[in-house]
Amino acid sequence: MTENKQKPAGLLLGALGVVYGDIGTSPLYALRETFAGHHPIAVTPENVFGVLSLVFWTVMLLVTVKYVLIIMRADNHGEGGSLALLALVSDLTRGMRVSRPLMLLGIFAAALFYGDSMITPAISVLSAVEGLEVIAPELDAYVVPTTAVVLVGLFLLQKKGTGAVGMLFGPIMLVWFAVLAVLGVVNILAHPGVLAALSPGYAVAFAVGNPLAGFFALGSVVLAVTGGEALYTDMGHFGRFPIRLTWFCFVLPALMLNYLGQGALLLDNPATATNPFYRLVADWAVAPLIILATLATVIASQAVISGAFSVARQAVQLGLLPRMTIVHTSGAEEGQIYVPFTNWTLVVAVLALVVGFQSSSNLAAAYGIAVTGTMMIDTILVAFVMLYLWKWPTLLVIVLIGGLLLIDVAFFSANFIKVTQGGWFSLFIAVLSFTVLTTWRRGRELVRTQLSRQSVPLEAVMRSIGPDISRARGTAVFMTSTADGVPAALLHNVKHNQTVHERVILATVKTADSPYVEESARATLSELGDGFWRVLIRFGFMETPDVPAALAGLRDRGLSLDPMKTSYFLSRDTIVPSLYPGMAVWRERLFAFMALNATRATVFFNIPTERVVELGTQLEI
Repeated sequence: MTENKQKPAGLLLGALGVVYGDIGTSPLYALRETFAGHHPIAVTPENVFGVLSLVFWTVMLLVTVKYVLIIMRADNHGEGGSLALLALVSDLTRGMRVSRPLMLLGIFAAALFYGDSMITPAISVLSAVEGLEVIAPELDAYVVPTTAVVLVGLFLLQKKGTGAVGMLFGPIMLVWFAVLAVLGVVNILAHPGVLAALSPGYAVAFAVGNPLAGFFALGSVVLAVTGGEALYTDMGHFGRFPIRLTWFCFVLPALMLNYLGQGALLLDNPATATNPFYRLVADWAVAPLIILATLATVIASQAVISGAFSVARQAVQLGLLPRMTIVHTSGAEEGQIYVPFTNWTLVVAVLALVVGFQSSSNLAAAYGIAVTGTMMIDTILVAFVMLYLWKWPTLLVIVLIGGLLLIDVAFFSANFIKVTQGGWFSLFIAVLSFTVLTTWRRGRELVRTQLSRQSVPLEAVMRSIGPDISRARGTAVFMTSTADGVPAALLHNVKHNQTVHERVILATVKTADSPYVEESARATLSELGDGFWRVLIRFGFMETPDVPAALAGLRDRGLSLDPMKTSYFLSRDTIVPSLYPGMAVWRERLFAFMALNATRATVFFNIPTERVVELGTQLEI
């Protein structure tokens, strides 16, 4: 993890602005969906107290206990998130039979995140703009167009970077949470008895007395914890302590005060269930609140979009996606990146969701499945961290994980019944993303196997060169995906040009299971004799590969390169159909299509294009 040199106050404000945007805007729609959604619960005192109790204890168990107190301890060199957790667990279970199933589970969690990153901007901004209907019902025709304009503007700004805008995130979210707390307190004072809902007895009584209504309520109550996983995902940016401190001291109290305030309002006026959040204020204050809520939801959207960029980079580095263009939007912050393909994929999907579903209520059904599915997989993965890294007693792990899984499964089941109401979208995106991620991973395995079969031992090539072959001046760097044998580009060069450079470097790039690699461990150098060297370069899955910079770092170890006298030779593999394909023909064609459209290695590895020679080869898999 790179050292974070921000002052504590800056970290706290930054965490407030980036981490909590998603869960911080949940009060806009969580209780509304429970009492006025697709499976509405009658607005009675017993139900209001029961639902508020469910919300409180869901937040406490799934966010506070599970993520803040437990899973945030499972950092991968300071980094968090499903793929960071997957890399950590893969390292712990390497060689075990559960390794592959856990790998597939982790990949599916990443696939679910892509669905989440599409739904969050749509439902958040829609729910904020729907406040127009509170001002005047006839304004409902402007909700979808206004939402679309806001979202298009947000996505167009991505290529500018989030640095300047990010400076505003903290203060705006500080105001947002303060407003949430104040609105809650004002309404609680009108009905202080609502505080009794903090007792778990009301949640139990509600679930036992109305099992069917309680089950349906879980599908909406879970909206109160959407974004809870962001506390873990963004841990690498701010650190564990600032996130925990802001959660306990500011965010959690503000959220619960607001939910209790909405509950108090429902007790006094059940008719406000159609939009209890905006009914917390007087009519004259609705318009300013809409503006503030829209800003907060834009920030929530920005956070999840940035998260999608980060996951895309991690997926590329971990071999789950082909190379793609990654633009750094800040010279100072490594984490501020822009991925054009991901950005434009998201904008098309988000606009389709807004136009297709028309309202945040319709989108709520699609939202829950992605969130609960991710949380369930995180619980399973962290169990192996408890057992093999923390060395916790097996019985304790079984009891703790069993209890958390029971809660996760209950919420996932309550959301799964809403597949026909919109939940199909999350599953469709997850299955589509999972297919792409696993196809690329399997295809790369087949390519490596085929290259290994075709490889020629370096010793045999060196013996065949002999003293009579011409040696070109300068250095040739041959990029190879395997750390043994000879790359096809070198064989082609010897065969067609009958020459070898004075110095030949066989360079292999590998991605570590850690997010960052220390410079001292960046490269492993081996001298093979007769001017041949082998270099193994390692990058973390949160780093951007820079091969020339890594090679320049070997100067002190006896390998000094003149950039103007160094040529890079790369093989550009063309995947062709095989008589005996290693995977389904349609997956092979999908892999070939992705390989054809992958970003060129010269761009991805930051190699100067004017110093590159590419040699094409055909490869059957």
